[in-house]
Amino acid sequence: MNKITNRQAICECLLEKAKNDRDIVVVCSDSRGSASLAPFAETYPGQFVEVGIAEQNLVGISAGLAACGKKVFAASPASFLATRSYEQAKVDVAYSGTNVTLIGISGGVSYGALGMTHHSCQDFAAMSALTGMRVYNPSDRFQTTKLIEALLKDTEPSYIRVSRSATEDLYDGNMDFTLNKANVIADGKDVLLVACGEMVPYAKKAMEQLAAKGISAGLLDMYCLKPFDADTLVEKARDVKLVVTVEEHAPQGGLGSATAQALSSRCPKRLVEKNLPDEHLISGTNREMFAYYGLDDAGIVKSVEEAL
Repeated sequence: MNKITNRQAICECLLEKAKNDRDIVVVCSDSRGSASLAPFAETYPGQFVEVGIAEQNLVGISAGLAACGKKVFAASPASFLATRSYEQAKVDVAYSGTNVTLIGISGGVSYGALGMTHHSCQDFAAMSALTGMRVYNPSDRFQTTKLIEALLKDTEPSYIRVSRSATEDLYDGNMDFTLNKANVIADGKDVLLVACGEMVPYAKKAMEQLAAKGISAGLLDMYCLKPFDADTLVEKARDVKLVVTVEEHAPQGGLGSATAQALSSRCPKRLVEKNLPDEHLISGTNREMFAYYGLDDAGIVKSVEEAL
């Protein structure tokens, strides 16, 4: 069982790349520990900036550093980064086109037991609405590493959400990866599962359980929420009876909404959107919450069977 979180994968990748690139800078808001970026701060103190618990300053300072030619990675809890510093993300990063990658750590319901103040179930919608901002939710450590490597090669603004816990390995270090193109994990004839982030391993388990029941399911890892890979979605959805989206996000403005928009105009299909409800959520561990709201493999299988 994999114990390396996606945030650890980000740190390991940046540590390796910073050996030969002094322009890589990490900025944290008293979050180096929770973001697993303490090793970077210890190894490259001259390429690390601590702003304290001040998310607006975090983004503004990051944009300033990027304007000076730095490749900036700014990490803070997603629940605060995507809300408290939203204006700075809009103006200083997206509108100004600065080379800043915003990393929303412990996204979704990772902080489950801490309740609604620490849940981040609106960040896909908020960040996707910003012109010039790309939005990513990688599933496992290998995809996360490939994503960081790709973002180091360009200069456009990005927002990445990562979970707090480790997810099961879906790929390996030799995986095929193309920036802004969804990963096709499997093809199916009856149903297409479309998932992102921590939901992808659950969707894969559901796919395997459905196969045992005689239901052929395909699986699309839509880590790129913006720009949204509608071409691959339509290609894989064209011949199935049902499309099911699975996301750790509110119903509005996330993976389900983007999928519905793409399918309605190009490939109308019956669609089931599995997400967190538009209500104040229960408190508990993220796994308890996934099971409660039907986002785990059992919940996905049940929804597919009912829909078919």
